[in-house]
Amino acid sequence: MADKRFHVPKREDSEDWLMSYADMITLLLSFFVLLISMSHIDPIKFEKVQGGMARDIGKHQTAQPLQELKTEVGQVLKGLKIDDDKVSLGTDGRGLVLEFDATTFFEPTSAQLKSDLLPVLAKLAETLNSPRYSAFQVEVQGHTDDTPINTPAFPSNWDLSSARATIVVRTFIQNGIDPTRLIAEGLADTRPKVSNRDVNGKPLATNQAINRRVSVHIFPR
Repeated sequence: MADKRFHVPKREDSEDWLMSYADMITLLLSFFVLLISMSHIDPIKFEKVQGGMARDIGKHQTAQPLQELKTEVGQVLKGLKIDDDKVSLGTDGRGLVLEFDATTFFEPTSAQLKSDLLPVLAKLAETLNSPRYSAFQVEVQGHTDDTPINTPAFPSNWDLSSARATIVVRTFIQNGIDPTRLIAEGLADTRPKVSNRDVNGKPLATNQAINRRVSVHIFPR
């Protein structure tokens, strides 16, 4: 008697799932690219995350030059015993930002440095001349309040802010920093930290003093 059992052919494994998987990966990649393009990365926080991942996952240490530089500059400022309201150290989207109160460290309506700032700039230059920071750019910005100035030496706030930035750069050069690493920029009153005037247009003396400053931006080239 003939065997009437049906023979079911072996079914090959389907690979249709690969198409869906590839689509999902593409969408995730596009999503993260969009997030990165819209994000504003703090370089010091990025270094900390990178270092933490290298330590915890890769079991090795990575260099964190921005964080190390911030620590060293902070120690320099503490060693010179400068009041926190005269000099501030922070970060922005590019790197470190060191801000000097112009009222404290410059003669009124002039670009003449007071002697108190010279040791700070000399120590900062010494730190930046270290080989591990040789790839860092230094951008010095001068800022004023919105009170107009018109003197023979400085016909406008643009001239004054530029001159103050330039004298800081010149001091760095005198202390050995390569001029190709330096930029001087005068911004007058176009980048205030706080409003120079109240809603009625009356000058706010405290705020104007805050806006009179010189900023030193230090970031990787």
